[in-house]
Amino acid sequence: MVVNWNGKDYLRNCLRSLEGQTYRDFEVIVVDNGSNDQSVEMVERVFIGQGNLRLKLIQNRTNLGFCAANNQAFAASQSRLVALLNSDAEAEPPWLESLVRAFDERGDVGMAACKILSYEDSRRIDKVGHLIYPDGQNRGRGTGEIDRGQYDQPEEVLWPDGCAAMFRREVLDKTGGFDEDFFAFGDDAELGLRARIAGWKCLYTPQAVVRHHRGGAIAVASPRRLYLIERNRILLALKLFPWSLLALNPVYYLARLLAGLRAATKNRGEIARFRGLSGKRRAVYALLKADFDALRMAPKMLRKRKEVRRIARLSPRQIRELILSNRISLRAMMEEAN
Repeated sequence: MVVNWNGKDYLRNCLRSLEGQTYRDFEVIVVDNGSNDQSVEMVERVFIGQGNLRLKLIQNRTNLGFCAANNQAFAASQSRLVALLNSDAEAEPPWLESLVRAFDERGDVGMAACKILSYEDSRRIDKVGHLIYPDGQNRGRGTGEIDRGQYDQPEEVLWPDGCAAMFRREVLDKTGGFDEDFFAFGDDAELGLRARIAGWKCLYTPQAVVRHHRGGAIAVASPRRLYLIERNRILLALKLFPWSLLALNPVYYLARLLAGLRAATKNRGEIARFRGLSGKRRAVYALLKADFDALRMAPKMLRKRKEVRRIARLSPRQIRELILSNRISLRAMMEEAN
């Protein structure tokens, strides 16, 4: 599944990388979210009926968001395994073959995470699975580290990154796929944690390598991006966190906010990306608006908690232990935001 929005050049290279896969028994579903950069025309001209891919194209008139578009692709597929690949990412030839093998070897695996490297510097890790802070904010495991082989062993991780991942069809059917209220950002965290709560494991597969253009879909210093990340971390906590952890959310958030302010004085962290006083104002406004909108959506998320409990295999205590055992430190979060 490949979701695209105005990423024609990235999308072309993404699909070229899928043409080179060693595993051949697959179909590609491209969902275009109302692009106006001739992405659709490029796919039709270069790949449909002429390339080496079995490709289905779904065209949306407007940008429905990452979540809704992927759910459209899920519904259009009958495959027992479903892979996601960002349009701004390129997969190494053994990518699909390695992911399929992970599911064939272990029946309790519902999700598989990839080794995602930075396209601009292939020595540097983008993400190898995910970690989470107890206020609902999540970060990639290993983000920013030089790849020295420290993540070259298959192992269980919290959940996969939505940039490149594979899911068992049964997971999507039982969990309902992405929560479309999230639109984009943090959506993979919500789906991944919901699947863990439902009893599925996530296996990190280091042989499945992808190179990702960081910020290819939306600029890393975009107020819109910051807004969605902040809003969605609250929505995730409201929907999935046990009450014992949710009650402490303001405390954890304040600690992270203070750490972010300290980091900003050293030109580090998320806020440091927003240059100058006007940039800082835009960032603060985005955060405040995100918090307000999350509280406005709180009743809906709290109702969804009941749906999650119906599929849960983990107790509230086990969920708390899962989150805290995969906790990222404040120091690491500030460093990774560079």
